[in-house]
Amino acid sequence: MAIVAGIDGCPFGWLCLTKDLTTGKIVAVILPTIRALLKLEPRPETVMVDVPIGLTDSGPRDCDLLARSHLKAPRSSSVFPAPVRPTLTATSYAHACQLGVKADGRKLSQQAWAILPKIVEVDSFLRSDLTLQQWVREVHPEVCFWAWNSNKAMANRKKSSAGKVEREALVKPLYGTAYSAAQASLPRGQYGNDDLLDAFSALWTAERFVAGKHVVLPGTPPVDSCGLRMEMIA
Repeated sequence: MAIVAGIDGCPFGWLCLTKDLTTGKIVAVILPTIRALLKLEPRPETVMVDVPIGLTDSGPRDCDLLARSHLKAPRSSSVFPAPVRPTLTATSYAHACQLGVKADGRKLSQQAWAILPKIVEVDSFLRSDLTLQQWVREVHPEVCFWAWNSNKAMANRKKSSAGKVEREALVKPLYGTAYSAAQASLPRGQYGNDDLLDAFSALWTAERFVAGKHVVLPGTPPVDSCGLRMEMIA
């Protein structure tokens, strides 16, 4: 029984979609922590998660640069620079900017600061056992939707009404029943609908990965100073 998972961060943790590739059954849950993946029964054999994995000590990641080049403007801006590793110890946004400037002359973006706790959480989880990165891989929803849409980026922002319709046009034909069921079953107020759509893009990529139809950005991923690969799966 092969199980795959697509995960996106949400206000109350991690919105996790699992799919049994034998029966087609999809289950939607909100995990309180990324480590709760280890308690899923049955455990997914492949997990795609929307969070930067593997960080440079200075300078941009190749996977971020490649992702932006594929998406092109205006969607390229959705792939903001991943924080450099020294910023993970920051205690405030000002402190993070100070550490970033010291490391490579760049302040941390507000977008990166907003998800820094989740980056730290996943980084700590994977560094506790480097073999976990064979199981948990990084995706970016806009890059997933780009691949899903025949290598064409979404035209509209995901939080806009037009952006929701545009992404649902991909999700509903394949996952319509599961999408509606997730909307009905997940706790209200604990996630945004854009989180759910992003999780479905990660799930689609997990299925594509198992089928061997995926793309890795870059083709030969570098490894960071802690032994984590710096890549995106699409």
